[in-house]
Amino acid sequence: MTATSVLSYAIDLVAVLLLALGLKGLSKVRSARSANGLAALAMGLAVVGLLIQQQLSPQAWLWIAAGSAIGGLAGLLTAQRVPMTAMPETVALFNGCGGMASLLVAVAVALFQSGGAAAPDGALEGAADLVSLISIVISVFVGAITFSGSVVAMGKLQGWIATPAWTQSSLRHAVNITLAVTALVAGVLLIGDPAGLPLWLLVGASTLLGIGVTLPIGGADMPVVISLLNSYSGVAAAAAGFVVGSQLLIVAGAMVGAAGLILTQVMCTAMNRSLVSVLFGGALGASATGHVGGGGDEAGYTRITSCSAEECAMALETAERVVFVPGYGLAVAQAQHTLRELAKLLEANGAEVSYAIHPVAGRMPGHMNVLLAEADVPYEQLIEMDSINPEFPRTDVVIVLGANDVVNPDAKSDPTSPLFGMPVLEVDQARQVFVVKRSLGAGYAGIKNALFELPQTAMVFGDAKAVLAGLVGELRELGVGKKPAAV
Repeated sequence: MTATSVLSYAIDLVAVLLLALGLKGLSKVRSARSANGLAALAMGLAVVGLLIQQQLSPQAWLWIAAGSAIGGLAGLLTAQRVPMTAMPETVALFNGCGGMASLLVAVAVALFQSGGAAAPDGALEGAADLVSLISIVISVFVGAITFSGSVVAMGKLQGWIATPAWTQSSLRHAVNITLAVTALVAGVLLIGDPAGLPLWLLVGASTLLGIGVTLPIGGADMPVVISLLNSYSGVAAAAAGFVVGSQLLIVAGAMVGAAGLILTQVMCTAMNRSLVSVLFGGALGASATGHVGGGGDEAGYTRITSCSAEECAMALETAERVVFVPGYGLAVAQAQHTLRELAKLLEANGAEVSYAIHPVAGRMPGHMNVLLAEADVPYEQLIEMDSINPEFPRTDVVIVLGANDVVNPDAKSDPTSPLFGMPVLEVDQARQVFVVKRSLGAGYAGIKNALFELPQTAMVFGDAKAVLAGLVGELRELGVGKKPAAV
């Protein structure tokens, strides 16, 4: 083994350790920022470790430099300009980019290391063993599904892509099974002819399968889809690692794939949905017109009580315990900083403030945690559903900000509800509930929310940021925040 090889393996080992530490750190809000930096450093070292082993021409270095510059600039601009409300779509797109990268690596190996045609013995000259050939098939298959599925998920979240009516029928199963069988046959044939027609048949069938599987899935299941696509991107990366012989890529892909799969299971449990029902059971919350959530019929409510910001502020003035329930409406209004300002006023008044976090609140796992962390909300105040539910009976005021299905009590009491069995935040047990929404529109599941008609619930209609700003103003007029905190 040469000195260059030893150095490369040492760099890879350090990169693997840094990546493991980075993934572990992402589980905590406090350490997430530095953990992300560690993971980025690990990937940078991985690139360095790979390049020092290669005997590259000046032209190759030029292509690498140009690609790195373009990709780095695109990532920088995206990170700076994408608002928090569009973060789920961005994550979906990044998952797709990971899948496409693995796909291109596998295709490149199949094409160029075989000289553009099958080798005499039916195997790749640069990847002669069966494991490498199977890895190419897996990388192409999973990478193509990840890319096309992620693009569809992003389009559905943005409201660009409708859910066609035929995808809600049994026809979609026949189409998807046909595509899956085609991809399987192409994968088997690819082993004998790596650079021929089977390769392109596998790419095409897998890409269409990703579209066919993701297109019927509705908005309520999008958090599960995003975490599952994240897992797919890790699997594709691990397969690409076998293709190019990169131990680091194998380890990194396996860790991402496992983490994504675990998170997917957590999301399914939080929604009382099985992964099979999400992928094959139809679209919870999907409509033929295509938009995911946020709309719905406003009719059917008969016992709605509404109030002004002034009345809500009067209740907050005397509250000893206040719980905020953030939802996607908070993100849309970009009201997290105003919410933090309101919370500080209440804390100065002696109130105990916390934030109830449902696992699938928002449009991706951890959406609300990231949103509130951006506003410097102490991570100790972010309380998960299982821990906060027993505390609601002793809570004076709950303010629901743009959340809907995750606080619907029908999930506990109505067996006919599509949400029945889904664990929800039991805000209906609190003494008083204020729901801040623009209208009575339905959530992702497209059904009424029984919480809105309870006697202890009052609707505060309006944009979340405007309502919260109004509450801050009213509380200041009442002198809240100027009083010494209760002992």
